[in-house]
Amino acid sequence: MNEPTQLLLPETTRARVPAASRKRVLQQMADCLSSRYDDLDCRQVFEALMARERLGSTGLGEGVALPHCRVACADIYCAFFTLDAPVDFEAPDDRQVDLVFALVVPEGEEEAHLAHLARLSGVFSQPEAQARFRASQSDSDLYAEVSAYLQRNAA
Repeated sequence: MNEPTQLLLPETTRARVPAASRKRVLQQMADCLSSRYDDLDCRQVFEALMARERLGSTGLGEGVALPHCRVACADIYCAFFTLDAPVDFEAPDDRQVDLVFALVVPEGEEEAHLAHLARLSGVFSQPEAQARFRASQSDSDLYAEVSAYLQRNAA
């Protein structure tokens, strides 16, 4: 299994994405991932992300959400978006979300799934990281910033 550091690609990292709702953000992330990876079905990823949200919000607080799901796929895939305007993810602190990191994991990979979520939570709980991600004006700048943080926080 690959690490998110290796799987977060420039093509799946987007700054200042316009989205009016949590549902629209998740749809755009599913579109982004399925257009990059042949073994991902956009509808399946979107439905799995939405099903996970119905179990409980993936909003962590401080404007961060880590939507995640397991689907039939070959590897772990990631996408990271900053939003041009925050949307409601029903986060525990009631703050709207503008940093969204999606994690799609193969079915049956529970241990890897939980390990990656814990690591990502650690990165995205850092105020300095949040500020740097929010300050990124382009996809390439955002990719450089988040890749550096993921590399420094590698398991």
